[in-house]
Amino acid sequence: MLVDDLRSGGLVSAVGTSWRAVSDRVMGGVSRAELRFERHLGRPCLHLQGDVRLDNEGGFIQMALDLDPLGGTVDARAYRGLRLVVLGNGERYSAHLRTEDVVRPWQSYRAQFNTTTQWREVQLPFASFVPHRIEAPLDLTSVRRIGLVAIGREFSADLRVARVEFYL
Repeated sequence: MLVDDLRSGGLVSAVGTSWRAVSDRVMGGVSRAELRFERHLGRPCLHLQGDVRLDNEGGFIQMALDLDPLGGTVDARAYRGLRLVVLGNGERYSAHLRTEDVVRPWQSYRAQFNTTTQWREVQLPFASFVPHRIEAPLDLTSVRRIGLVAIGREFSADLRVARVEFYL
């Protein structure tokens, strides 16, 4: 299932919802995030840049996408995982999934991936997503949001994403 291939030429995804930048400033942190559409090495992509800072209990920036334009969820049981085409600055990033079970801002299901300075495909099997501050197992019948996140340590984030999809 294609989530986005950035062919729209902007922040509106293939599923009809818009990507947005979110940072720890929503909870008093001081990290800075900027998200924009661009072309890089011949590919349309989203570019997340910013500085992750740990001050004031902060420590993240992300590009986030709700999966249903009506605020509902997506049933991802037919798929094995999340596939990304990414390019970065050699840092480690995380993919976060939110479901109907996730009710607090700090809760999610997380899988990490590394970047290089060349475009590469990353496959993240759903089995590799670890619950974070939530007891419920990942419920693939109610996936609500995907976040691609720079988190947990101070660094300069520089992440480009050209494709997001659930793979069989």
